[in-house]
Amino acid sequence: MSLEKSLDNISTQIPSTAAGSEKKMPPVELWDPPFCGDIDLEIKSDGSWFYNGTIFKRLALVKLFASVLKKEQGKYFLVTPVEKVGIVVEDAPFLITQWQWLDEQKTTMQLTSNLDDSFILNAEHPLEISQDGSLYVNVRRNLPAKIHRNVYYQWADLAHEEETKNGTELVFFSAGSRCSLGQI
Repeated sequence: MSLEKSLDNISTQIPSTAAGSEKKMPPVELWDPPFCGDIDLEIKSDGSWFYNGTIFKRLALVKLFASVLKKEQGKYFLVTPVEKVGIVVEDAPFLITQWQWLDEQKTTMQLTSNLDDSFILNAEHPLEISQDGSLYVNVRRNLPAKIHRNVYYQWADLAHEEETKNGTELVFFSAGSRCSLGQI
């Protein structure tokens, strides 16, 4: 069975949530099919998806592929119950492109990715700083999202300076979690 046919079958089997507008994610963490090789699918650092050098124009198709994306030992795969294929991810498979406070006290921040994944920035989805100073957050199933530059600059405006043993850091809090934008 081809990957496209497997994904098509999966998309019709994923039950809708009570709200009806979102779909549950397939349980890829439970699937361990045989590796079938690599395919020419690449997720660029700007969040765009390419197959055989051609950009995906349908967001629904990108979301479908993203729903079966899995990371194992630093490598990325598209997985169905019957096959697993390797893909290339330049940086991170997702980008955080939007954020908002969920309360008037500005204590809980919701993040939204370029593929409409929304979640609370908290201990389950912590903000992390890479060696080069880039910011990432875990979206789901150990899949990272890079913080878009615009979001970073907005956060830099709302953060406050805090003295630490390592120097002065820009920080803010969300859902009780300390979020550092790094040293200044």
